Amino acid sequence: MIISFDDTDSRSLGMCTTYLGALLMDELKVYGKPAGLPLLIRLNPTIPFKTRGNAAVAIKIETYEPEKIKKHVIQRIEELAQMEDENTNPGVVFLENNNNNEVKTVLTTFFKRAVQHVITIQEAKGIIEKYELDARGYKNSRGLIGALAACGAMLEEDWDHTYEYLSYRRKEAWGTQRFVNENSVIRADDATYPHTWDNRDITNNLVVCIPHSPDPVLYGIRGQTPEYVSHAASMIEGEVTERCAIYKTNQGTDMHLIPAESISKLQDMESYIIQGFVASIPRTIEGGHTLFLFRDKEGEEMECAAFEPTKNFRELVRKLIPGDHITLHGSVKNKTLNIEKIDVIELEEKYRKVNPLCPKCEKSMKSAGKGQGYRCRRCKTRAYIATKSKVERGIKTGMHEVPPCARRHLSMPLIRKEGKNIHPSR
Repeated sequence: MIISFDDTDSRSLGMCTTYLGALLMDELKVYGKPAGLPLLIRLNPTIPFKTRGNAAVAIKIETYEPEKIKKHVIQRIEELAQMEDENTNPGVVFLENNNNNEVKTVLTTFFKRAVQHVITIQEAKGIIEKYELDARGYKNSRGLIGALAACGAMLEEDWDHTYEYLSYRRKEAWGTQRFVNENSVIRADDATYPHTWDNRDITNNLVVCIPHSPDPVLYGIRGQTPEYVSHAASMIEGEVTERCAIYKTNQGTDMHLIPAESISKLQDMESYIIQGFVASIPRTIEGGHTLFLFRDKEGEEMECAAFEPTKNFRELVRKLIPGDHITLHGSVKNKTLNIEKIDVIELEEKYRKVNPLCPKCEKSMKSAGKGQGYRCRRCKTRAYIATKSKVERGIKTGMHEVPPCARRHLSMPLIRKEGKNIHPSR
């Protein structure tokens, strides 16, 4: 039996859908045996009405008491979901018959589409009605989208994945200041990097595995295997916790990115990989955001941005010049591409004007006055044209990424990529 659910948390009031998953993994053992790790599925990161990180959860359990499980899950959702928040609209799906190939195909396809595209509530309800799936939606039922997607992920399972170890606070501590010994995080990170990542941002001197919202999570460790994330977590010191869970997840996989040939194909609220050229000198505007024009192979242009939260990544963007051949990874919102990674394919040569050298003494000539060229005061020689000197660009070809403090859940850290010409932020 697969149980999948979404949209139980709130930006302002707290809770966490993964906490509900961890709680149910423990509580449902009285009705059956959990089969494998629970899934934490991140959906399209550009959706504006997401509650927080746009995550859905699915768990699988072997049971002879499905009705008791359904009753228990529904009771827990109704108790814990932040229904008073107008943006919290839970949904849950129960799938008992996993052998229907048509249903499996529909749901696995839905899963991938929900990560990359915009899905309507009506489409989700249409699938539930057509295939008579056992589901329940609350309020406007938007959570059914994530619940169906997570169900599809559990049916598929053949997708690139990572793992996250999540530690949860005691309920009486929710909403209060967290206590985690940051030195222990640094030690755990040193012992497990690069097999775990995004525990800290060294360049910007930040610990990034500890959230700041009023949810139950104390910290989350992301990594390549359950063993590595568990090892890192075992080294972290902090407040007494209620429980923990390891999730299999599509975080850090770039699953949200769609290859695109031209700007004309890009749509708002979707994420892409697109190749082209820098078309303007980057400029920094109020707020610290750095923008430039990007031109595709068909000559169409669009604005691209390294926003202020990307911190030192903006320094790299500011070194770009028109003509640089690049591939961008990022999401489109309001017709602007929010950059997550840049692959610098080829750099345009850059020159600066310099005074010519005297042909006799080989010293640099001085200006003879506006419009009068150059002259050597010592040798009395003259020249009328400045020479060009090649400027070192201070930027390497290859793939560059935003720092950990600005990384989206789905964006793949470069330490997971193989090959040459890769420049991880660390």
